[in-house]
Order: sequence, then C-alpha cells, then structure tokens
Amino acid sequence: MNRKQNVIVMGLGYVGCVSAACLAEIGHDVLGVDSDLNKVEAVRKAQSPFFEAGLESLIQKNVANGRLTAGSLTAEALAAADVVMLCVGTPSQANGNIDLSYLYRVCNDISSLLRPRSKPLTVAVRSTVFPGTCESLLEMAFAQKENLAIVANPEFLREGTAVKDFLEPTLLVVGGSSDQAAQSVADLYASLPGEVSLVSLRTAEMIKYTCNAFHALKIGFANEIGSLASRVGVDAAQVMATMCRDTKLNISPAYLKPGFAFGGSCLPKDLRALAFRASRLDLKLPLLESVLPSNDEHLRRSIHDVLELPGQRIGVYGLAFKEDTDDLRESPVITIIEHLIGKGRPVRIHDPHIQLDEIYGSNLRFVVSALPHIGRLLLRGLDELISSSDALVIAQKPTPAALEQMKASGLPILDLTQSTIRASLAADKPA
Repeated sequence: MNRKQNVIVMGLGYVGCVSAACLAEIGHDVLGVDSDLNKVEAVRKAQSPFFEAGLESLIQKNVANGRLTAGSLTAEALAAADVVMLCVGTPSQANGNIDLSYLYRVCNDISSLLRPRSKPLTVAVRSTVFPGTCESLLEMAFAQKENLAIVANPEFLREGTAVKDFLEPTLLVVGGSSDQAAQSVADLYASLPGEVSLVSLRTAEMIKYTCNAFHALKIGFANEIGSLASRVGVDAAQVMATMCRDTKLNISPAYLKPGFAFGGSCLPKDLRALAFRASRLDLKLPLLESVLPSNDEHLRRSIHDVLELPGQRIGVYGLAFKEDTDDLRESPVITIIEHLIGKGRPVRIHDPHIQLDEIYGSNLRFVVSALPHIGRLLLRGLDELISSSDALVIAQKPTPAALEQMKASGLPILDLTQSTIRASLAADKPA
C-alpha cells in the first residue's frame, strides 16, 4: 500500500478531475482547485463536472469518505500539501506553439501563497509541456523558494477510458529536478500495477509528445496502407492484422532507436515503388511519400556533423548500410564519403566485412560508380584507419573490441549510430 500523501490538484478538467478522484481512490487526501467555480461546486456536491465512464461513482465514494474535497487554493492548504499537481490546459496558439499562460498563472498563484516551510513540497506538472518548461517554471515562478522541487509527470489518459487508464496504467513516467522529488511523486502510484519509469526532467516532458506523435503516425500509416490496399483490391484489415502478428520486428522496440539513416536494397526501393504505384492510381499518400525525404534530411544532418569534426583527415568505420553485412547498395555511408571528398577532406575507410577484391556484381558496380577511387580509400585494418586519421566517424555498430580500440586512440569520435553522443556534441556548442 502506498504512503498517504496530501495532494492539491490544480485544474478540474478531464485530466485533473480524473487524477484527483483516482488519487483519492488509492488512498491519498486530495483537494481539487479550479478557477471555474461550477466545476468546484460539482465536486463538492459529489458530482462529475462532465461525463467520463466511472468517474462520478469515484467522486461520490471519495467525497463521502472525506478523501476528496474541492475549494480554493490557500496558504494553509499549501502548508499541509506534499504534492501540488498541475493539470491546467496548454492549448495551441495560432502558430502551433503551446499557450503556457494558464500554467504560469497557476504557478505564480502558488508562489504568492507559499510560506517558509520545513517539509518538502513537490510541484508535479501533469500538463503537456515541451522540454525545458519545468526548468523555466522553477526559475521564473519558484525562484528562491526553499524546500520546493518540480517534476514532470505526464498523463496518458484517453477520454472515455480515463479512469481505467489511470487505475490500470500501461506507462507511468516521472522525471524530476531531484531524485527525492521524483520518488515522492512515483510513490503516489505505488499501489497501482506496473513500474514507474524514473527519467530525467526533460525526458519526462518529451515522452508525452513522443507517444502522441507515434499514435498519430500509426493511425496515419494504417490509413494510407489501407487506402492503397483497397484501391488495388486487397483486404486492408487482413494486411494490417497479419503485419501485427510479427512482435519481433513490427510491433516491438525494433527500429525505434535513434541513430543513423537507413539504406540497403529493400527499404528505399520499396518505398519508391509504393509511392510510384499510388501516383499511378491518383492516390496521394503524403506520409509514406515523406519517409525518404525525411531519411535524406537526417542524412544531411549527419553530413553536417561530420564536417564539423576537427582536423582534415576523416576515418570512417563501416561502409555497408549496416553492421554484419557486406551489402553496399544505397548505403548512406557512401553519400557521406562523397560529400567529404567533394569538400576536399581526405577520407579513409575500414569495414571489417568488406575487401574490395571479394565483392562483385551489383555490389561492386554500385560502389565503384559512387566512389571510383574506392581502391585507395579502403583499408584492411583498423590500426591503419586510426593512424591515418585526425578524427573518426562510426557509421555502423562496431564490435566492443573495435570500439575500445577507437576510444583508446584519443581521436575525436562521432558515432552516428548513437544519438546520445551526437546530442552531447551539439550541447557543447554555444546557442
């Protein structure tokens, strides 16, 4: 059973009212606050301010047992609180940016009522906000406030099933400005099934956008595949149902790892074929048509990162389109090497699975066409690559031994397969 905490929920809309009622249901003492007095009065009367399956019965039960109340935000309520949960709206502005005015207003109200306190207070931002927002709130609204920390605690509630989603979560995320604050909010959910993912503050803010974008992407993808399938006389539902049976590659973490651009003999070719056939059927599939341009843009970002490396001589580890293969067809690494040569940067390449005298057919024709001087660029050993380079680019996942050897060289390394390394390089540059 979770430790009982005193929680103030700011905002009694769909997210706030469901969160307040469910937190009370699992044993916490909850005060709901909203600028709309009709919502406050509804909860006081043990009624739901709106229809949501199962919500009113929870409100009735927990108002009756005294664990759920509604009213105004006061200094006394704040003094008794362990957690203040912000569930106010962050609507879209005309330009697509989110409007944070309600969030800042609520934070300023809290700040103005805060008294010096000996016990910690955690402000949990449940509203959907972009990474960096919580840090900004801490600096602007809660500066100089002792014993106060801020966490991001995004919600994953669907209207119509919000109570069930809260009490039977598939994902619980908390990211905090301190480990203690994050754990205090994680402890709110201790009695619920599933494990809380404790992450960094900015990761917690980003994950809600990521989930929603992925959900929208899946719907758009299914609809475009369905439209094309139907146009060519194929049962679209059967196509998607069969695809979803593969839980190793399709419905799985496979490919959901930020890194380098894709290539090879299948993905680019098949995307082009789908777009071509759709165009012949006068069918616009903007999502599928955008995948190759998106990949090209990611490759351009990689080229920019490589060109920013210090020194002139660039050593490239990996030539095939991915590790553990010698397939060079449409390898994005070749595009990078072409750009480096075009910029006058000396390049040397090592791929543990490729020796020029052992490749043939379409593989050989592709690489010789793209890199006519491949014979003098390709080195047989990693030692040679390191000794002839001022900086190294990892374009495919190396073996642990090869990675250690490259790190031990002391050369600057850009690992295109690891987005975290690239992000750290970008973070070192002045804004």
